[in-house]
Amino acid sequence: MIAAVQHFRHSVNNMTQELLFSGVKPTNNLHIGNYIGALKQWTEIQHRYRCFFCIVDLHAITVPQAPKKLHESTLTVAATYLAVGIDPNRCRIFIQSEVPQHTELGWILGTMTKMAELERMTQFKDKSKKRGEPVGAGLFTYPLLMAADILLYDTTVVPVGDDQVQHLELTRMLARRFNTQFGETFTVPQTLIQKVGARIMALNNPTIKMSKSASSTANYIALTDEPNVIRKKIMRAMTDSGNEIHYDIEKYPAISNLLTIFHHATGRTIKDIEKEFAGKGYGDLKKALAEAVITMLEPIQKRIHYYLDDTGELMRILNRGRDEAIGLAETKMKTVLERTGLGRQSN
Repeated sequence: MIAAVQHFRHSVNNMTQELLFSGVKPTNNLHIGNYIGALKQWTEIQHRYRCFFCIVDLHAITVPQAPKKLHESTLTVAATYLAVGIDPNRCRIFIQSEVPQHTELGWILGTMTKMAELERMTQFKDKSKKRGEPVGAGLFTYPLLMAADILLYDTTVVPVGDDQVQHLELTRMLARRFNTQFGETFTVPQTLIQKVGARIMALNNPTIKMSKSASSTANYIALTDEPNVIRKKIMRAMTDSGNEIHYDIEKYPAISNLLTIFHHATGRTIKDIEKEFAGKGYGDLKKALAEAVITMLEPIQKRIHYYLDDTGELMRILNRGRDEAIGLAETKMKTVLERTGLGRQSN
């Protein structure tokens, strides 16, 4: 443990002191919305920050999970991080539940948070209404654990989708509140939102976000979907009335979503794609998009299988990430406990 932390501190001296933290829940299949809105962005910004990328399995159990499936999904997400291009020599990848300080700090932050502040969280209201039944307390306090995830490492930058901005604002508020009451302890993080494609919409309904938890697999393209499955899903994707291929979220939400995916799959500008398909039909766009997505996912799928077929390397990477995360988390929690008066007084 000590050697791991010393190695991390040495590596920090050669990198920016700004730390970026983010994570993905290991529930169901990661899809191209996750890749475009988060994972792809991570690979592009990992060279600018110290990066901690977590598999947030504690967040996953806010809804019931089959234990074996959760374990498998956790390892698949870790393999996917590496498969999309996260460099384990620059970034640290670890599993949230293996660092107990996350829940420890989450409890302390909960004692400083008003019920009304959590009740205002739109994600909780939307999800509880969607289920139409009583929901667990974990879903209600989810933002507190998210805040602990971020504040524990003096995170300076958090890449989030626009649906998580409200949670990050709560995190920022709690950091300031703690600092005011107990002295400067936490860094107040900044938000990083991708300008195009931060919110990829469902293929079968462009008014809702592409989601791993969707009731129909027609909603998303999983990163592990086979080529024929991808072609079928895209060819069946909803389109707008008319036949104009033009990016306008208000007038043409379905086609705008497909153009956004095309942009991220190829790196081409949306204007360039519009020009290519001017005067052509939706079918032409969909066929080309399907092949572009297949091409984008092929190397990712091969690398996912590589890490899961022989997990030795994956385990070593996760062990190193866990040890370094614990080292930093222990240091931060020691300060938190001392300043809040918890435990024994330090000598």
